[in-house]
Formats: sequence, C-alpha cells, structure tokens
Amino acid sequence: MQCQNCEKTATFHITELAAGKPQELHLCEEHAREYLQTNDQEQAAAPGLASVLAHKMTVGQTAEDLARLDQRACPVCGITFYEFRNQGRFGCPHDYTCFAGELDQLLLNIHGETEHVGKCPQRSATASERQMEMIRIRREMKEAVSSEQYEKASELRDQLRQIEDEVSGE
Repeated sequence: MQCQNCEKTATFHITELAAGKPQELHLCEEHAREYLQTNDQEQAAAPGLASVLAHKMTVGQTAEDLARLDQRACPVCGITFYEFRNQGRFGCPHDYTCFAGELDQLLLNIHGETEHVGKCPQRSATASERQMEMIRIRREMKEAVSSEQYEKASELRDQLRQIEDEVSGE
C-alpha cells in the first residue's frame, strides 16, 4: 500500500476517531513522523497511541531497529517478533517474557494495565509447563530432522509421545 502523501510504501497505518467515526491513514515513515509530531503538539494534554508512536520515532525507533527486533526469536517456540506482528498471536506463553520490553507499552495502551486482574484458569500450572515442554520438543525434533539427526529425532518423538500419553491419561 502506498503512502497517502507520496509514492513511498506505507509502513504506518493509523486509525483515529474523528467526530466518532474512524479515519484510516496510510503513511510512510517520514509523513507518519510529521503527522504524529503535529498531532502530538495538538493533543499534549491527552497522550494516546499516536503520541507514544511519535515519541518512539523521535527517540530513534528507525527501520533498522525494527528490522533487528523482527529477527529476535523465542528460544522455546522459535516465533520471531516479525511473525507476532503479522499474525497477532504468540507461539507459546514464554513469548510474553521473551518480548516483555516491547509488549509493556503496547499492552498499557491497549488494555490500560500490564497486570492480569481477572479470573485464573482452573487448570494447574503443570499443564502449562507440559504444553511448553511439548512445544520445545517439537521444535527440537524439527531441527533434528532438518539437520538429518534421525536418532535424536526419534528419541524426541518418543519423549513427546510419553508426555502426550500422560496428558491424555489424566
């Protein structure tokens, strides 16, 4: 998609509420910076997502920084921050700690809080730990097969089946 003000690719997609109706803007980095800085000056009393983005951009959030961040991956499930940005979903619970620095401001803007204050699931914590272990084993098994370490892959497959049998037996 192209920037609304020039021929560059739009990398910022901003939705603002104007008179109760959503208004979508598609801007390149340069025009987004200009828009957010002018918008930030107009709404200095009520900082919102646009002003936070403007602040991030003025602090030095460049395309190179974003590209570097996009390459970071979770050590448990292997999902990259780029995949998270595109899908809008994480691969495992460990991703919240892996990408905590980037998520704090995002969660604060979306939910108004960074701490969970609702009900907790009835399942025990061991079920989550088993789920994370199964994800890790699947990832290691995939890596072992791709590097042609078939004996290691079969050992991991057996471990995975054992955990799956324990889970289904409960």
